[in-house]
Amino acid sequence: MRLLKPPPLKTGDTIGIVSPASGVAAFCPRRLMRGVQHLQDLGFRVLIGTNAQKHSGHTAGTRDERLADLHEMFQNPQVSAIITTIGGYNSHQLLDALDYSLIKAHPKILMGYSDITALLLGIYSQTKMVTFMGPQVLPQLGDYGGSLKYTRKHFLSVLAGGRSHAMGPAPAWTEERLEWEVADDRPRALKANKGWSVLNPGSAQGPLFAGNMSTLLLLAGTPYLPDLTGAILCLEDDETVSPAIVDRYLTQLRQMGVYDRIAALVIGRFPSDVRFTDEDPLEAIVRSATRGYAFPIVTDADFGHTDPIMTLPNGITARLAADESPSLTLLEPAVG
Repeated sequence: MRLLKPPPLKTGDTIGIVSPASGVAAFCPRRLMRGVQHLQDLGFRVLIGTNAQKHSGHTAGTRDERLADLHEMFQNPQVSAIITTIGGYNSHQLLDALDYSLIKAHPKILMGYSDITALLLGIYSQTKMVTFMGPQVLPQLGDYGGSLKYTRKHFLSVLAGGRSHAMGPAPAWTEERLEWEVADDRPRALKANKGWSVLNPGSAQGPLFAGNMSTLLLLAGTPYLPDLTGAILCLEDDETVSPAIVDRYLTQLRQMGVYDRIAALVIGRFPSDVRFTDEDPLEAIVRSATRGYAFPIVTDADFGHTDPIMTLPNGITARLAADESPSLTLLEPAVG
C-alpha cells in the first residue's frame, strides 16, 4: 500500500483528545485542563472525547467506549488531529475491532507514546497511514507552564509539515516527577544534556519507526507489527523496566530477526530508576544483543519517558547521522 499522509495541522484546527488505554485522566482533571489550555494557547481548538475521562477497572472506560471515541474522532470532519491523554496498558485490545476502512477514508494525525505504540504501529500496518510518536496531554502538554520548548518546537514543526526537519540533542532534560494534582505547581528541574551516545558510528537512511519496546513486542506474531525492512528503529521504555528486562527485550528482537532487517537502531533515554550501573551498563547490554551487526546505534536520544521529547512519524523516510554530532533528519514531510 502507498504511504497515506494525514493533512497538516494548522492554527485554528481542532484537536480531539482520547484515552485508549489508562484511565488516569479521570483522576487528574486539573492536569487535563491545563493540557487543553496549552493547546488553546498554541492556537488550536480542543474537543475532549465523550469517554476520555472515564475509568473502568484498569482502563479508561470499556473496550467499546474507547473504540467509540476513536471512531468518533476519525468520523468528525471538524477534527484534524487526535492526541491521547496518556499511555498505560491494553490499547492493543482495540486493534482487532478498529474500523480501518474508516481510518483510511479520513486520515488524521494520531499521536501518543508508550502503550499507544500498539495503536500507532497497528494502524500504520493496516492502513499505511503515518502515525506519530510524540507528546501526550497529561505528561507533556499538561505540565506546569505547558510543554518544554524542545518538545513544543518539534511537535509544531513536524505536524505542520516541511520538506525536511532535523532533530538533535536537547540542551537540557528532566526526569523529575511531581505528583499530579498535588505537587505539580512549579516547573520541573532541568539538567544539562550530555547529548546522544554513539555506540556504532555511521549513517543510515530508511523508513522511521518508533515505539515502546515492551508494547512493540506485544505485536510480534500478529498482523499489527509493520515490516521493519531497512528501518531506522527507535525504541524506548519506562522506569518500570530493569537492565535484565531491557536485555530480554533486545534479545527477543535479535531472535525475531529484526536486526537482520533494520538499517539503524536508536534508543531513547531511560529514566534513572531503570538503574543501569557500571557493572550492568546499557552499552554492554546493547552490544551483546546486537553482536555481529554493524548498523549505526545511538542511545540516550530525546524521546521516551524523560522530557523533552521529539515527535517521530512512523513510516517517513529519515536519515540517522551517528557521528560526533548525531542527528535524526526527516527527509520528507510527515503530513501532506
